[in-house]
Amino acid sequence: MSRRKIRRTFTDEFKAKTVRQCQTGSRSIGQVAKDLDLSENSVRRWVAQAEVDAGNGDPGALTSEEKTELTALRREVRELKEDREILKAAAIFFAKEKQ
Repeated sequence: MSRRKIRRTFTDEFKAKTVRQCQTGSRSIGQVAKDLDLSENSVRRWVAQAEVDAGNGDPGALTSEEKTELTALRREVRELKEDREILKAAAIFFAKEKQ
């Protein structure tokens, strides 16, 4: 039976420090990832996101701030839809009660 790997979370400061290690050019992304016991893919994504945040990445990519805002807006839309459904149900209930 295999054990599930616990998902680790890292602070923004740790990610920034890791990205700086990769961007200095002295070590590759793979070497930095191995030294810090991280997946190479995670470090590669952090470096790519740092480039987007600095304005050097893909022009269509979202910055970290934009991703955070998008997540918050999606949550708000979901909550408003739930509220609307509750109000619809209440309106139907009270309309039936009047009759």
